[in-house]
Amino acid sequence: MKFPRLQLQESLIIQNLISFHYFEYAKGYVFEGEQHDFWELLYVDKGEVEVRADDQVHTLRQGNMIFHKPEEFHTVSVKHEHKPPNLIVISFECISPAMSHFENKIIALGDRERNMLSLIIQEGFQAFLPPFDQSAVHHLARNPSAPFGSEQVIKSNLELLLITLIRHQDQSFIQETVKQSSLQKEKAEQRIVQQIITYMQANLSQSFTQDHLCQTFHLGKSRLKELFQTQLQTSVMETFKSLKIEQAKTLIREEPYNFTEIAAMLGYTSIHYFSRDFKKAVGMSPSDYAKSVKARVQRDQN
Repeated sequence: MKFPRLQLQESLIIQNLISFHYFEYAKGYVFEGEQHDFWELLYVDKGEVEVRADDQVHTLRQGNMIFHKPEEFHTVSVKHEHKPPNLIVISFECISPAMSHFENKIIALGDRERNMLSLIIQEGFQAFLPPFDQSAVHHLARNPSAPFGSEQVIKSNLELLLITLIRHQDQSFIQETVKQSSLQKEKAEQRIVQQIITYMQANLSQSFTQDHLCQTFHLGKSRLKELFQTQLQTSVMETFKSLKIEQAKTLIREEPYNFTEIAAMLGYTSIHYFSRDFKKAVGMSPSDYAKSVKARVQRDQN
């Protein structure tokens, strides 16, 4: 018997990756601008930033994404009233007409899209060699120790992210792909995790235990562990420690506090423990991080 073959249609294809960046900017940072013949997406992972796209000026906040179309002149500026931002910037070639969906739009990503972007970033950090935080560096160097298929994972997830965003913008796309009960359960779990994270963010100076969080949110230890492993692929206490370190990085970039003050603000009993956790998470000491931020601002403004 002869079996017919169906060639699968590809509505959107990423031809080439141009750059892969993760920036942590301090107040006062200014990127004077550029334009190029490929697409670029910018996502605000934390904080706020002012972005100019040709003659339009936008203030983007955490969770916002903007696409710069080919030949669109764009700049980035961190005002003194802004909370210092963390930005994801990925440039790529895609000639699909469907990319017109992204022209002149600010998109607020939902949980599903943020998870896709997180997978892209995690894979990119393994697929390529640093630096990831230099705006003038557009050459991607392959990591010889990259996991199998890492570049294909980036390409596939980036295409999936774009397709998902287009579908959400298309009001005619109403096909149900997930059973309602399962979707409701997923959303409920996401809400619980987000409530716990919000609670921890508001109490970074405290020293929580799992028992305290379980009592506060009326959860068993196994359920609490399951929620964070399912939603974030990490533990609740590791999440709390990461929140402290991210806040520390923000406070260092805001400059008015010394390291002893920052350690105290984040509930550390000594600057030694703070420096130890910071270096383990960031790969450098707080003082080296502060120097790198200042050096980056001076380098990019020269």
